[in-house]
Amino acid sequence: MGTTVKVRQKYQITIPENVRSKIPLNVGERVEVVARRGEIVIRPVLEIPRRQAWFWSREWQEQIAQSRKDIERGKVKVFHSVKEARKHFGD
Repeated sequence: MGTTVKVRQKYQITIPENVRSKIPLNVGERVEVVARRGEIVIRPVLEIPRRQAWFWSREWQEQIAQSRKDIERGKVKVFHSVKEARKHFGD
């Protein structure tokens, strides 16, 4: 059974400490609030800064996963200088 709280003016509530201690949520962070089958569900939302959104795209994450596999298989080449790398790639 959960803890009860009182709905205040402007429909504000306080999340009880025994609930907060179980959820990684900090003051100022955003939550998603949805109605589901007669219940109110509050879920923390992980916001990604716009300038970092490219990193979390499906395409980029697939490339990262492939890179990790290549590293695990030893499919890597170490260059000791930019000049050496450019020569290798024909630049």
